[in-house]
Amino acid sequence: MPYVERQVEKPSDPRSLEAYALAYKEHLKAKDYATQSVQYKYASLIWFIDWCHERGIECIEQITRPILQRYQRYLYYAISRSGKALSTASQRNRLTAVRTWFKFLMRENLILYNPASELELPKPEKRLPKHTLTPEEAELVLSQPDIETDAGLRDRAILEVLYSTGIRRQEVINLTKQDVNSGAGIIAVRQGKGKKDRFVPVGERALVWVEKYLDDVRPQHALPSSPDNVFLDETGKVLNLHKVSRAVKKYVKQANIDKMGSCHLFRHTMVTLMLENGADIRFIQQMLGHSQLSTTEIYTHVAIHKLKEIHTATHPAKLKEVTESHQSTQKMPATKDELLSALAAEAEEENETSA
Repeated sequence: MPYVERQVEKPSDPRSLEAYALAYKEHLKAKDYATQSVQYKYASLIWFIDWCHERGIECIEQITRPILQRYQRYLYYAISRSGKALSTASQRNRLTAVRTWFKFLMRENLILYNPASELELPKPEKRLPKHTLTPEEAELVLSQPDIETDAGLRDRAILEVLYSTGIRRQEVINLTKQDVNSGAGIIAVRQGKGKKDRFVPVGERALVWVEKYLDDVRPQHALPSSPDNVFLDETGKVLNLHKVSRAVKKYVKQANIDKMGSCHLFRHTMVTLMLENGADIRFIQQMLGHSQLSTTEIYTHVAIHKLKEIHTATHPAKLKEVTESHQSTQKMPATKDELLSALAAEAEEENETSA
C-alpha cells in the first residue's frame, strides 16, 4: 500500500513511539534544521511507526535489530504512490531517519541500547540525470507559455530564471523583489538547501522577462496582504511547489522534444551546457550551492558532447588517417564492413612482416 502521510496528534503516552518521534522532531527544529528536512525526517519516522503498529509493535523496547532488518526488506519491495518501487535513494533516506532517531534516543538516555547502530544502508546509486536539453530544445520549451496571458508571462519569466541560473524550484519561489539586483545582474538565494545563502549571476534576458512580469502582471494580482515574493499566483499568494512543477512539465511536453522533466531539467541543462562551453566546475559548484565538489562532478559525465569533440580532434586513431593510407593503393572503403576488412588485412600484413 502506498504511504499517505497522516496528521499525528500530540500523544498522551510519553513513552509511545509517536511521543519519541515528536521529541526528535522538536530536537531537529531546535538545532535549526531546514523546515523541509524536518518534515521529511518526521514523515519517514511516522511511516516506520505505522509499519510497526501494523505488526503489533507498540513500544520502543520491541524494536530490535532483526525488526529493523525486516523493515529494510519491506522498503526494498514497497511501492510508492506513483506505483513504482522505492528508489535506492528513498530507501536510504527513510532508513537514515530511523537510524538517526535511535541515535538521538540513545544520547538522551531514552533507550538502553541502539538496535540501529550497525544497520547497513543500501549502497548509494550514482545515477546520471535522465535528460538534458540542447540549446535549441531549451529555447523551444521557453517559447511554450502564452505570454498574452498573465499566467503565461509569469511562467515564461520563471522558465527564464530557471534556465539562466540553475536554481532550485523552491529557491525561485522564495525569491523576493529585494533579492533581484538588475543593475549588477545577480540574484540572492536566501535560505537555499541546507539553509545556506548564496549569490548567483542571472542573464540579461531573464532579467528583462522578470522586470516585464513585475511591471505588467504582478501589480494586477498583488494584494496588501501579499508577501514580497517576486512570483505570485492568481490570488496574490505564494506559488505552490507542485503547481509550478506541473506547469513546467506541461511546457516540456508541449515542446514535443521527446524528453521528459520539470524544473530540475533546466538545472541539469544549465550546468551541462556551461561545462561544455568551458566553465570551471568550481564556479558551477558555487552557482548550484553544492557544499561538496563531488556532488557537482556528476555533471562532468553528462557533458559528453565536448568530450566527444576533444576525442575526435585529438585521438591518433582517426578515420581520416586510416583511409588516407589506403587511397594510394585502393579505393576508399565505402562501408563500415569494408573499412574493418581493410584494417584486418593491414594487421595481418604487419604480423607477417614482423614474423
